[in-house]
Amino acid sequence: MLTETQAWDVLHAVPDPEIPVISVTELGIVREVHARDGGLHIVVTPTYSGCPATEVIAQSIRDALVAAGAGEVDVETRLAPAWTTAWITEPAKEKLRAYGIAPPSGDAAVGGAQPIRFVPRKLACPRCGSTDTTRLSQFGSTACKALYRCQSCLEPFEYFKPI
Repeated sequence: MLTETQAWDVLHAVPDPEIPVISVTELGIVREVHARDGGLHIVVTPTYSGCPATEVIAQSIRDALVAAGAGEVDVETRLAPAWTTAWITEPAKEKLRAYGIAPPSGDAAVGGAQPIRFVPRKLACPRCGSTDTTRLSQFGSTACKALYRCQSCLEPFEYFKPI
């Protein structure tokens, strides 16, 4: 059997299936770990309620914990409170940037209210740092990301939208 601390250690190594450079804990979707008779109870909150990776994440969590000797593992998906980009760790934001995804920024990224903007914010390109960027699509590879292009280096990049 694993302790809660040992379970957290295992979970820190479980990659997000869509962004493998960050773990499910760095993304902030693992909310709680509870030891119980015969195993563990894990609470996760997906990045949004329709996230297509929710089942894959739950199975990856089960597989990693069982392989580490956790016994029976049940994963509960909890939608409230809703996931927010404020739950992404600071090291994960740097990993996102290095991977080519602009991490969330602004007040909502640190847990505050997001101001209404009538002029779109210029994002810094995660590759070259230029703020001469253009949004190509409100949605990237998933609904939680938008697609941008840097006008300086001409590279496309995704932006993790503050939620």
